[in-house]
Amino acid sequence: MRPNEILKQLGVDSIESGLVIGDAITPTVGETLEVRSPIDGTPLHQLKMATGEDVARAVDAAESAFLQWRKVPAPLRGELIRRYGDILRTHKATLGALVSWEVGKVTSEAEGEVQEMIDICDFAVGLSRQLYGLTIASERPSHRLAEQWHPLGPVGIISAFNFPVAVWCWNSALALVCGDPVIWKPSEKAPLCALACHQLLMKVIRDFPEAPAELSSVVVGLKDAGEAIASARGIPLVSATGSVPMGKAVGAKVGARLGRSLLELGGNNAMIVTPSADLDLAIRAIVFSAVGTAGQRCTTLRRLIVHESLKDQLVSKLQSIYKSLPIGNPLEPDTLVGPLIDEAAAKAYDKTLEKAGEQGGTVYNGGRYTDGPANGSYVRPALIEIGPDAEVVQTETFAPILYIISYTTFEEAIAIQNGVPQGLSSAIFTNDVREAEMFCGPAGSDCGIANVNIGTSGAEIGGAFGGEKETGGGRESGSDSWKNYMRRATNTINYSTDLPLAQGIKFDLKD
Repeated sequence: MRPNEILKQLGVDSIESGLVIGDAITPTVGETLEVRSPIDGTPLHQLKMATGEDVARAVDAAESAFLQWRKVPAPLRGELIRRYGDILRTHKATLGALVSWEVGKVTSEAEGEVQEMIDICDFAVGLSRQLYGLTIASERPSHRLAEQWHPLGPVGIISAFNFPVAVWCWNSALALVCGDPVIWKPSEKAPLCALACHQLLMKVIRDFPEAPAELSSVVVGLKDAGEAIASARGIPLVSATGSVPMGKAVGAKVGARLGRSLLELGGNNAMIVTPSADLDLAIRAIVFSAVGTAGQRCTTLRRLIVHESLKDQLVSKLQSIYKSLPIGNPLEPDTLVGPLIDEAAAKAYDKTLEKAGEQGGTVYNGGRYTDGPANGSYVRPALIEIGPDAEVVQTETFAPILYIISYTTFEEAIAIQNGVPQGLSSAIFTNDVREAEMFCGPAGSDCGIANVNIGTSGAEIGGAFGGEKETGGGRESGSDSWKNYMRRATNTINYSTDLPLAQGIKFDLKD
């Protein structure tokens, strides 16, 4: 399916403004953004970007919608999301095709991302009847102590290009069920996916009398638009996904006004392969984790920490596999490695290979791939044998580069695993139950995700997603992450005719 057909089916072809509030496509005076496909440079669409000043209009609309939506019963809010999940099922292939065209994902990964949206909608529907508070034993007679959870207010969502639809839905499905409107600033590298998701949501909202149209807004803009969202007092929560410098900037601005931030930032993810590991299983996990999405996942495997007795054998097998990986047009059914998002990403890849060589690394299988479609930035997944203390290993390059590091003792492997500033995802391959439990325990991996006999990529929506250290500490998606999108109130109800004070305090008034 060609891009113009996809955009028409999804209702995006006529949108020429980067500010869409509900059904209103609001003119802006920002720069013109020409969206081109990373596959082959095909022009996809043009629109005028929103500016920081335009954000205020979206915030005002969301605040107004919140006054109505917060009073709608949560199970009815869940019905809105149930219907959205159904419309996503209908348009799964079409939206997946747009993801492929706009960010270069292979078809199965693109459609898998839409499936994540469907899954989180299902999760949120069930959650709409489970926004539980606590009843607490009071120390005072004839008193009831309880906690309630209430809608918080408009939520700002700043997303990255690499998951152009799923991460927004992780946030928006929960936020909408919790009673909060959403304002979405997508990456300027993937605005069409955002507009398509919004248009599909509006199809549901139009047929839902209890839902104000302004529940959803999209702001396509540059850094100033993101800064305006972070600074807006009318947005009590900003959920931001992207680089560590971006997250630090957002966190500082949100914190300056004492707002809340939910940060999902860089990952420098590692896998430990121990002597008892099932190597065939490990190799399958390594390759997908390291080269899936052309190495542009926040959970991509970046560091492979291998016991010294296995290193030569594992490197040899990986070299053989890497040489035969099908690279090229992600729309072709046999392709496993598509393009990088743009030429800037490819230059960062080139620079990292150069630095690794300068810092003592041995590079295998790297370099540009020149047999892919013209005007796309295609690279060969690279393997680099290197020491754990090399400076280049401490940073994350968003490309298919896998550092291979050997270890002697298990304690050394854990230290290498934890010896980077980031803390998102980690994995171990072992058949030793003690090693597995140590890895998952308090003295093991310091990451938010710690997997055993499975790769670093492919988190399910039922578990809270996020990491520690410079990854930001936020949690999205499953578990109790819904609490980010609500405010908690503690209630004390006195149903007696007396007024006893807590802690035995006496404060008797004399007549």
